[in-house]
Amino acid sequence: MLLGVLDSSFLFLPFGNDILVVILVARHHQGFPFYVLAAATGSTIGVVFLDLVARKLGEEGIKRMAGEKRFETLRKKVGSRAGWAIVLASLVPPPFPFTMVLATASALKYPRLRLFVVNWLARALRFTIIGLLALEFGRQVISVANSAAFRYTIIGFVILCLIGSGFSIWNWIRHTRSSRKKS
Repeated sequence: MLLGVLDSSFLFLPFGNDILVVILVARHHQGFPFYVLAAATGSTIGVVFLDLVARKLGEEGIKRMAGEKRFETLRKKVGSRAGWAIVLASLVPPPFPFTMVLATASALKYPRLRLFVVNWLARALRFTIIGLLALEFGRQVISVANSAAFRYTIIGFVILCLIGSGFSIWNWIRHTRSSRKKS
């Protein structure tokens, strides 16, 4: 669940939750429902933190973070169809801009409870699909995960995530502070 919280907040952890669900389900089939619930719940808790900051930043703060052109595109797509945008962002893997779509919905004052419920349901569907695939192809996944090449790839991936997370946190803090100064 902790990885889900981190993955859906400001940190850069693409596929982190997905990989964890695949490995856990492949190794322990009986825990499949628990892993899906934990991943979806963790993701939604991360969205709570994201929502708190994005609402505080407001439209202007998110516009500065995303860039004016990108924000306007997001605002047009999210504004009238926010629920569907949240579903899509929660289902589609990276590089789809999950964080920015949910931050935009929050900044545009999409109802909090609805944001959290829609995200949870869509994430539960995503992790259920991933878990079912892990049940089917789990042995192959575990054999790949046990290889030296995979371990080195994961080490590189962790380093990339740490660098990306540092940049992401720095960017959110910088924009939060500049938003406070303008108020």
